[in-house]
Amino acid sequence: MSDTKDAQNNNNSNANGTPTGRKPLTVSGGATGGTVKQSFSHGRSKQVVVETKKKKRVVVPNNNSRPGGAPSKGGKPMSAAAAAARKLGLSEEELRARQAALSKRKADEEKRKAERETMEAAQKLRNEKAKSLDAEAKEREEADERRRAEEAARKQAEIDAREAAEKAALEAAERKKSGGNDSAKAETPQQKREKRITKPDKPSSKPAEIKGEGPPPDPDTLSELGGRIKKARPAGEEQGDDRNKPAPSRRSQPKRRQGKLTITTALGADEDRQRSLASYNRAKQKERERRMKMGKQETEKQSREVTVPETITVQELANRMKERVADVVKFMMQQGEMIRGIDTLDVDTAELIVEEFGHTIKRVSESDVELGLEGPADADEDMKERPPVVTIMGHVDHGKTSLLDALRQTDVVGGEAGGITQHIGAYQVKVKSGEKITFLDTPGHAAFSAMRARGANITDIVIVVVAVDDGVMPQTIEAIKHAKAADVPIIIAVNKMDKPDADPTKVLTELLQYDVQVESMGGDVQAIHVSALKKTGLTELTEAISMLAEILELKANPDREADGTVIESKLDKGRGPVATVLVQRGTLKRGDIVVAGGQWGKVRALVNERNQQMDKAGPTRPAEILGLDGPPSPGDQFVVVENEARAREITAYRQRMIKNKAASAPSARASLEHMLARLKDGVVTEQAKEAQLVVKGDVQGSIEAITHSLETLSTEEVRARVIYGAVGGISESDILLAKASEAPIIAFNVRANKQALALAEKEGVEIRYYSVIYQLIDDVKATLSGMLAPERRETFLGYAKVLQVFDISKLGKVAGCLITEGIVKRGCGVRLLRDNIVIHEGELSTLKRFKDEVPEVKSGMECGMGFIGYQDIKKDDQIECFKVELIERSLA
Repeated sequence: MSDTKDAQNNNNSNANGTPTGRKPLTVSGGATGGTVKQSFSHGRSKQVVVETKKKKRVVVPNNNSRPGGAPSKGGKPMSAAAAAARKLGLSEEELRARQAALSKRKADEEKRKAERETMEAAQKLRNEKAKSLDAEAKEREEADERRRAEEAARKQAEIDAREAAEKAALEAAERKKSGGNDSAKAETPQQKREKRITKPDKPSSKPAEIKGEGPPPDPDTLSELGGRIKKARPAGEEQGDDRNKPAPSRRSQPKRRQGKLTITTALGADEDRQRSLASYNRAKQKERERRMKMGKQETEKQSREVTVPETITVQELANRMKERVADVVKFMMQQGEMIRGIDTLDVDTAELIVEEFGHTIKRVSESDVELGLEGPADADEDMKERPPVVTIMGHVDHGKTSLLDALRQTDVVGGEAGGITQHIGAYQVKVKSGEKITFLDTPGHAAFSAMRARGANITDIVIVVVAVDDGVMPQTIEAIKHAKAADVPIIIAVNKMDKPDADPTKVLTELLQYDVQVESMGGDVQAIHVSALKKTGLTELTEAISMLAEILELKANPDREADGTVIESKLDKGRGPVATVLVQRGTLKRGDIVVAGGQWGKVRALVNERNQQMDKAGPTRPAEILGLDGPPSPGDQFVVVENEARAREITAYRQRMIKNKAASAPSARASLEHMLARLKDGVVTEQAKEAQLVVKGDVQGSIEAITHSLETLSTEEVRARVIYGAVGGISESDILLAKASEAPIIAFNVRANKQALALAEKEGVEIRYYSVIYQLIDDVKATLSGMLAPERRETFLGYAKVLQVFDISKLGKVAGCLITEGIVKRGCGVRLLRDNIVIHEGELSTLKRFKDEVPEVKSGMECGMGFIGYQDIKKDDQIECFKVELIERSLA
């Protein structure tokens, strides 16, 4: 309480102890209070009431002051722990717990302190180790620097020694000319020895820094050189002699720079030729700057001719200009164009960039990449005779493959599905005379028109096979047209002469209608009567081929890079893409890099028609090549190129052209121009229905034939569209594509693997297998016929006239009519005519005769008629009755 009162007295009085005039602070409940004046800006102030609360002081009587401790309730003295606990206002157990906690905390602190000291010691050890390593590294660097300096000094000394020797030789020659040999001989041995000592074996007159070999020698080397100079001084110039001489004047003393010890003075060179290290450094820097300036001027003056195609990337353009890509991008950014190195530029933008960088542009077409691909023309002296290429063509089932089978003495026709050839076969036959003939067997079905055209374009002679019993057929006429279009000579082979009623004259007479006149009828076309079954007439046929080939003088250059035509291609399991090619010029060898259409590859293997490996294939030799990255299209030209880079460049261009052509081609759906043309003609129909198909075949030619045949089936109302066609077996990806497109899969001579078959069953995708093309076409044709809308045929029944209109509650308005013509049947179609204008067309809802429903009412009778959903019937309206029939349609 005394302290509180003192505080109150201090607050209520100033420094002299006088009251301050403020309201005295009162003490209430252990707290003190008062007011404080707070001052703010602009002269404002505020009185704040301040109350100070003090913590109540706990007073514990000190019972331990007496000896023996304080007495307990029983009057017995207390223990020291109990006394301490009582003093703190705690129980003895709480005190022990507190002491234990304090002891544990102290132990933890000591443990942490020990760990911290251990870590500091380890860190200190690591720092010391790092310092020692740095010191060792620094020492090694200094040693390397000294070693480089010594090496530089040694090299420079050798150079200077050679220069001094050359100089001495020149001086000796001059002295010899001027007659100074006597004076040279007059030198005393002592002078010669002093001269030899003064000029050591390896003098140096230039610092080591001149040649850029490194810094000047270290002080140890200089001290060694200084010792050599000291030994080489003449007697009388030692330090002792200098002390006996009078001190020279300041003017006569040498300059400061002359007194310094340099490599030049240490090696005994002339004092007049001394040059400081800084001078050499400045000269070297000037020379470097001069060279850099000259190089920059040469670079600026150099202008290149940059070849730029129609489109080029920024990076490729920078490489051709020998400029940095960043500089090109920066220039385009200054022009307001944000581009990257992989972006494509058109030729006009590329021209702007090239001219800005000081170069000249040379515009080329993108197709120029194929220039020179086929190589130079062959000289006449390099040409050698080659076997002829003969294509066998004709109508289906006229015996083309059987005839070739007879020539080859093999059974090819047995392996063809349905007895017809499905793709081009290429074979080389060696006849009895020893000559070789290359045969191409083309399919005769109408779907393979493109194959026959291809065969006619790459052949030398065409054999048109005509069956004596069938005569001239549509595909026979087509074969003749293909041969004439290709300007190829024709040989007519009249087959099946083994039949008893064979009449070849009839066949030859029919050929006259198509401008084919045989030799027996005064023409120039050979006609041979053969029988593939009995193998008769084969010798005459081969002789006719050989004679015609001799007349044509067929030659080719075998000693050049090969080129030719792709006859067929497929995707073989285990071998990959396989292309059947016919070499036309040069020799194709294993290891050649071949470009075929949009595909390229390295020839890994050459296989002939008998599945035998070959090392090379000469002119007119058919062969299968393995190693392409994909099956090329039949009819594509193949050529051997020099390296893979050229092959990639050509195929990239061709594939880009194929994609552009596919993107720009009109889609299978009706185009806008087509729709506008139809509107102009007044023909407005619904969009054609499509049957989407996924086609997988054994060879590329089959895919081509199927696609072409299905396109010919399309009409204005329905069409078949092949959304995907490829060679090879059916895979899971094909199933997923068919599922997404809701299209069935047409499999031609291929099968689905186990996984694809399971997925097709799960997804509900239909797979149809075919081995004969006309069966496939017939099925698709039937499907398209089912998609055709049935034909609506209307039949007139009769007329009725409305005599009176009745309003019946359950039926609505019913017309009382008189049948004026024909007959009216219940459920027939009706048209309501008013003033000869059709105002409604619908069906009858009711037909009554008196009160009964009747099936029909004939002419001259009255009846009641009601319409479905129509009530606006008036007197004197005329009703036309008719019947509608839906007739199924089919494709022609």
